[in-house]
Amino acid sequence: MGPGLRLKRLRYRGQVVRGPLADCWEAPLPKPGADWRQVAFLACDGEMSSLEATEGELLSLGWLPVLDGAAQLAGAQHRVVRPSGGVGQSAVVHQLRDVDLAGGEEADAVLDAFLAAARGRVLVFHNARLDLAFLDRLCQARYGAPLLLPVVDTLRLEQRLLARRDQSVKTGELTLGGCRARYGLPEHAAHNALTDALATAELLLAHAAARGRGLRLRDLL
Repeated sequence: MGPGLRLKRLRYRGQVVRGPLADCWEAPLPKPGADWRQVAFLACDGEMSSLEATEGELLSLGWLPVLDGAAQLAGAQHRVVRPSGGVGQSAVVHQLRDVDLAGGEEADAVLDAFLAAARGRVLVFHNARLDLAFLDRLCQARYGAPLLLPVVDTLRLEQRLLARRDQSVKTGELTLGGCRARYGLPEHAAHNALTDALATAELLLAHAAARGRGLRLRDLL
């Protein structure tokens, strides 16, 4: 975040199309030294038809705000995308069938709603790399630039935590469910974008609480 994110945005300053993405970039970036409870977060999750952004499509996107150290359920949204192709075998994972997506929205409309919710907030994903690959591709196609918003990745947070404890990582320990289990959080219905976004928000809150007072935004990035 900070100078690095600003420099990346400068590369696209002359080509980013006006609209929700440019509006996000105009919002002040949060200060890295801010107490984490003073930061506005947006916990997010996407379901895709493939693990490769160049081959698959975004099928659904869920998000909810995390403000003042608490998940804000009133601000939760779950948007379903109408894909240009079928979901194929990916339906086994996310349980979204072609018939379920037939009444979905255009990807551009879902992207714009997400960007409006993301303005001025730090995004939170579990395994951000995958979700960002799809969101960057959509932003590039619609606005001529990648997302370039501040991001917290709860998978990386837990990975760093285990490394500091000099613990080896066992199979499944860095999945969203595996990370939640270490904090005594209950099992959740995985592979629904909104329930995964809520589960990610709860993991962030549990992780922050375990680290105690004095936690700053920079400690989460």
